[in-house]
Amino acid sequence: MKSLAIISSLAPLASALCYRDPSLHARSEFTPPSFGYTGLQGPLNWHGLSADNIACAEGTHQSPISIDTSAGNIPVVKGERLSLELDSYFFGTEVENLGTTVEVPANGTLNRDGKAYNLVQFHFHTSSEHRIDDETYAMEAHFVFRAEDQSLSVVGILIDVSSHGPTSRFFTNALSNVHDIPHAGDIGETGPLFSGEIEDLVSGSDVFQYNGSLTTPPCSEGVAWNVVRDPVYVSAKTYRAAKSVLRFNSRYTQNAPGEINLLQNAVETIGAANDE
Repeated sequence: MKSLAIISSLAPLASALCYRDPSLHARSEFTPPSFGYTGLQGPLNWHGLSADNIACAEGTHQSPISIDTSAGNIPVVKGERLSLELDSYFFGTEVENLGTTVEVPANGTLNRDGKAYNLVQFHFHTSSEHRIDDETYAMEAHFVFRAEDQSLSVVGILIDVSSHGPTSRFFTNALSNVHDIPHAGDIGETGPLFSGEIEDLVSGSDVFQYNGSLTTPPCSEGVAWNVVRDPVYVSAKTYRAAKSVLRFNSRYTQNAPGEINLLQNAVETIGAANDE
């Protein structure tokens, strides 16, 4: 119960870390990220970087997860049930290097189980954070939505590399100028973004739903996840350009929802071994 109280108190901080209001154009001085993905700045020690990050080590509904389609323990719905609507940006929009990802502020709506959420931004991870049947994809895009009560729902879209066949115009254009923002704090412009492609992808695919967490500190729980089963593709050129800026920015796969936190389990296992 103590951990749950701590996690609940982090909601305002999670809001500050995870998204910004795209209607606000005035920007304060860039603040470097307080965490990373390697060494003591990485996910194994996020809880050690700040007391606010305790959920990273103790939370039992952490994200991302590996989705086992044969187990049937993660509910699946038809994507059309999400009633996803996204704004298009015919002349492009901002994209910013946050030091831990690149982020595009955007608008749109999502309806999950009768609850309305508004899109705030989408960003990228490489490699993918979620897995399906233990398969890792080249990238993953997270569309972060916020409800009136400040709760979050995220749509995760898996992205792979194709040397032939159709590629995603939306994500190709979103990352088309990523080479212009190589450093944390850099701000650039996307190419034109046409939302119909993403709306059609989600509505035409199965979607895995579970209650998890932020995949970055403070790892706050209560996030309603929607992982789209059907991946999209980008060219090797687009992937290499994105990877040169994103580098590696994925949290390791967590335990199944409701199961012991992997770090907590390690502590208990080591403690038991030392007691022998």
